[in-house]
Amino acid sequence: MLRKIAAACLGAFVLCAATAANADDEKPVWRGPFGGTFSAGATFATDYSYRGISQTQRQVAFQPFLTYETPSVASDTASISGYVGAWASNVYFPGTSTAAEIDIIAGVRAKAMSEKLTFDLGYIRYNYPGSDANLQYGFNEIGLVVGYDFGPVVLSGAVRYSPNFFANSGNAWYKWAQAVVPLPFININENVSFKLFGTIGNQSVERYVNYGIPGDNYWDWQLGATATVWGVDLTVAYTDTNIDVAGCLNTQNCQGRVIFSISKTF
Repeated sequence: MLRKIAAACLGAFVLCAATAANADDEKPVWRGPFGGTFSAGATFATDYSYRGISQTQRQVAFQPFLTYETPSVASDTASISGYVGAWASNVYFPGTSTAAEIDIIAGVRAKAMSEKLTFDLGYIRYNYPGSDANLQYGFNEIGLVVGYDFGPVVLSGAVRYSPNFFANSGNAWYKWAQAVVPLPFININENVSFKLFGTIGNQSVERYVNYGIPGDNYWDWQLGATATVWGVDLTVAYTDTNIDVAGCLNTQNCQGRVIFSISKTF
């Protein structure tokens, strides 16, 4: 299937590691109905990399989001809340009419141990409006993310599963781990902070030929740094996979590259 679109899209959403590295920060919110809160924002990036593979032929991407979170139900030891939202990005799949990805998300978040231990059980529906239905791009995915803030480092891990992945490629699993290291000793003022992050992931796909990769799994990784300056996240990250050019249908979409992004939550 993907051989018809030059392997431009080998997946979809999951906020990239540069975004995930900022998830523990306090971000602006505004009041919503039923006592909940809304958050909204956008990212401008030099590439949309999904699990190490470019979705835009290594061209720029604009990615807005909107999320509603319910009030927390809290006890002395833990709290829990629910959320729904949407995330979008432009994509570039040559030879198709697909120009955008719009993802619907929902899930439950829990925090314990003075909010140092976090759980996120979520669902994502990936949509590609305008694409030919016969291509079967759209798919569902569920996942669990667990994290713990040790102070000098925040460690997170995730497992995600799709019963029928992108382009009718069957059962798919993604395992992912991340370390985020704050740099509080770089002290400019209270409106500027810095952190380093690194991630590694493994994507396995049942019908990998449909997906457009040379085997039933591959690895991706990312190393980067984020500077938060007056509420704006400036991120630079090197991302790569273990898929060579031939295995990526003779494109550069799986090769190592540096990605810059600017993100703001309103």
